Amino acid sequence: MNYEYFIAKRIIGSKAYKSSISAPIIKIGISAIAIGIVVMMIAIATGIGLQQKIRDKVVAFNGHVIISNFDSNNSQESLFPISTQQDFYPEFKKVEGIKHIQAVATKFGVIRTETDFEGVVLKGVGADYSWDYFKDFLVEGQLPDYTGKRNEDVLMSEYIANRLKFKLGDTFQMIFAKDDPEKLPNIITYTIVGIYNSGFQDFDATYIIGDIRHLQRINNWSSDQVGNFEVFVDDYNQLQEKGIEIYHNTPSTFNTQTISEKYVSIFEWIKIFDKNIYAIIAVMILVAGINMITALLVLILERTQMIGILKALGSNNWSIRKLFLYNASYLIILGLFWGNLIGLSLLFAQKYFKLFPLDPSVYYVSEAPVYINFGYIIALNICTLVLCLIMLLVPSYVITKISPVKAIRFE
Repeated sequence: MNYEYFIAKRIIGSKAYKSSISAPIIKIGISAIAIGIVVMMIAIATGIGLQQKIRDKVVAFNGHVIISNFDSNNSQESLFPISTQQDFYPEFKKVEGIKHIQAVATKFGVIRTETDFEGVVLKGVGADYSWDYFKDFLVEGQLPDYTGKRNEDVLMSEYIANRLKFKLGDTFQMIFAKDDPEKLPNIITYTIVGIYNSGFQDFDATYIIGDIRHLQRINNWSSDQVGNFEVFVDDYNQLQEKGIEIYHNTPSTFNTQTISEKYVSIFEWIKIFDKNIYAIIAVMILVAGINMITALLVLILERTQMIGILKALGSNNWSIRKLFLYNASYLIILGLFWGNLIGLSLLFAQKYFKLFPLDPSVYYVSEAPVYINFGYIIALNICTLVLCLIMLLVPSYVITKISPVKAIRFE
């Protein structure tokens, strides 16, 4: 029988233990562990959740990797066409881990109404376009269908619709200028069949989604000419490696750019979340550890006579230290239990009830997103338990300095 565990269990279960002088300090220690685990869980869940949400919104409008002509065009508009007669289209077989590739084109235009006008970018898409991301963004109506004949249906952002006082089913004229200023511009009458809201105002204020065949006609392109290709990868963590592979497996006249390269400021900003998460975890574990150290020292002081008796009966220092470490482990596990219960309750409440909103102009999302994965929760609990116990090894060394004779006389 593990007699250290047996004695620790008897101490924990005794009424005197629960009503002792150290009881308030023990409760503070348990509370510190619980609060710490709650804060760490929220920091990880919201940090990773925010990173993923922002990343997914950028991917929705650009793909993971963009293949375009090798030119100095920095505008939002596709100026030089690319033929779809490529080895990598419609399937990128030479590079593994490619989920999808689609052909798109963009052109700047002006929406004209009786009282106002708005400059936007029409993103032309075709039958190969993946609507997976926009299904989540759709707030009204339906997604356009460009698999049949050319049509004038468009998907407009809620932001643009509100600015121009449009509603679902409205029609509007969009003016596209020609390269030759002496020629009359192209005017197309579109119908709003769906309204989306990505929460990413920079994109919502810029893009409406329409049929690519209109842009091919306006630009005098053939049916196999597009502006660029958008590539989606299976694993975002391999984005840089896949970006390099894609670059080496496309013609030398083409340029490839990952979204992290195109939107450097956004991705550098969300990388800071990782540092914040690590800092919060370090501080919370340190605070919880210090509180547990205090609790353990008080427990040792309170049980000085018992330590003396055990030493007199032949127990060695490590055996007695183990006894108190078992006691401390119980307190840590108790704190972890309540912390997990409270933390998961808050995270699930936020996930399903959206209790805490955010300013989309600052955070690119309208509410705090949460990422719940039991893998990181288990790892967090194990790390907290192990690190706190390691920190408690130092104060438990005090037991070795206690003299049996003095300890038995101690009051």
